Amino acid sequence: MDGLPRPRLLQDRTFPAYAYLPGNHQPHPVRDPTGHSYGPETLPLEHEPYLNDTALKWGIDLFNHGYYWEAHEAWEPLWLAAKGNAADRALFKGLIMLAATGVKIREGKWTAALRHAGKAARSLRQLPPAPQGSRLLDQIGIPPHALARLAEEAARFAVELPRRPPGQPEPVFSFLLWARSDHALASVER
Repeated sequence: MDGLPRPRLLQDRTFPAYAYLPGNHQPHPVRDPTGHSYGPETLPLEHEPYLNDTALKWGIDLFNHGYYWEAHEAWEPLWLAAKGNAADRALFKGLIMLAATGVKIREGKWTAALRHAGKAARSLRQLPPAPQGSRLLDQIGIPPHALARLAEEAARFAVELPRRPPGQPEPVFSFLLWARSDHALASVER
């Protein structure tokens, strides 16, 4: 969408064979035996797995490259495991809803995209405006209140995307998570 260079955090992981989009005649990734994530492919989870960077980074890689359904799936176990930490839980819920926004934008479902972006923004606004040394927030690369605004803007100003072959990932956001680039900072400072 925007021509941004899209860095990889986990270069040794292979992206899924397709970016799942509901209703696009692709096998469901986890329910269909021919799905790209069918079977027990799991990351090792510790007592506080969200302190393990691998799942968070994998979700960021998926998100930044337009695999929104898959990013949601990567972050959901982290959200579930963070039950005892309200701030981390709000961060993961915000990221999950942001990924759901990407799916809805790809589907051209504007009302649903706005609804999901609103949920993402509400979760992200529960967090302090600045990272204040939070390792998780530092890894996202964008302060939560700025990310909330970017989520709402992305859904509000989304445009019809050209048709791509089914399964091809399509980044729909004008920002990158984790990125420390001038472009990411410019997007946040608007």
